[in-house]
Amino acid sequence: MAQICSFWLWDRIPSMRIGVLTGGGDAPGLNAVLRAVVRAAERRGAEVIGILDGFKGLRDGCFRHLGTPDVRELIRMGGTVLGTTNRDNPFACPGESPGDPPVDRSSEVVENARRAGLDAVVVIGGDGTLRIAAELGRRGLNVIGVPKTIDNDLASTDYTFGFWTAIDTATEALDRLRDTAESHHRVMLLEVMGRHAGWIALHAGIAGAADVILIPEIPYLPRSVAETVVRCQGRGRASSLVVVAEGALPAGGEMAVVAVDPVTGVKRLGGAAERLGRELEALTRCDVRVMVLGHLQRGGSPVAFDRILATQFGEAALRVALEGRFSRMIRLSSGRIEDVDLDEAVREVKLVDPEDPLVKSARALGIAFGDE
Repeated sequence: MAQICSFWLWDRIPSMRIGVLTGGGDAPGLNAVLRAVVRAAERRGAEVIGILDGFKGLRDGCFRHLGTPDVRELIRMGGTVLGTTNRDNPFACPGESPGDPPVDRSSEVVENARRAGLDAVVVIGGDGTLRIAAELGRRGLNVIGVPKTIDNDLASTDYTFGFWTAIDTATEALDRLRDTAESHHRVMLLEVMGRHAGWIALHAGIAGAADVILIPEIPYLPRSVAETVVRCQGRGRASSLVVVAEGALPAGGEMAVVAVDPVTGVKRLGGAAERLGRELEALTRCDVRVMVLGHLQRGGSPVAFDRILATQFGEAALRVALEGRFSRMIRLSSGRIEDVDLDEAVREVKLVDPEDPLVKSARALGIAFGDE
């Protein structure tokens, strides 16, 4: 695909010229959305322009033509061929020198979209990216949002693509850890993503038959986790599996933070499982090992469900754009693909309710959450 970092004249005028960008962290299924937008657009006589590296590309005027030959193999590929970033908010760009206050360059984004002749921009991202898109919509940019996050923490949609692939990755890791845990009679802790929402830990913990699941929504007591491990040994088992969301925290304590991003001010989490592992060794005298799954959860080929959902989201985004309905977000609601007001869609984060039926089912099976 040829990269273009300038504006151009066109030999023919399409019915609409649609820009598309990916923002925030990557997730399996992003490329499948791009493929669906392009294929649906070409059948409707529209033209698709890929915007490189999120809002940065829209601000700097970096684009790619996207046609069917460019996206033919994308449905099975992880990552995003357009590139992405979670450090380039156009409303708070870094100043010219270190220490300078952030600069609002959102007007450049809107103006560049106008100069490029973009009738609408499909923005694929999580809650942060979509909040930026909503604000740009209020500034005059015609935007359509497509929800993306492996954390599945957007309240306005039943699921986001990438979530089930992340669960599969975490579940496979638990299966492999169980083999070595039983061989060496160890307690194995697996740390998975989940800053504020524990959906990955909850689903993977149940699918992987974990003994303990720790999530941000249910603060845990280290001694309670230790007692669960000891009970497992009392039942003749010499190994235990504990799933720890990166945002899990002890009762009365705080999340484990390793650094603060100097640009965004966002706390970078890490060490939740390592912190608990040290406490478990002291409380149980067991042989404890910790594995952090990290960015492995973001990569890889999307599972079939995520490919299908991403494809539906992409087609629906293109359709809504061609209908001239902007500042909308595509969502999955009770099995149906719909669109909803973008401002409304990003208003709430979807957290795990401690009384969620899935939590209750896990407890009924004897899985502990470290709170009792």
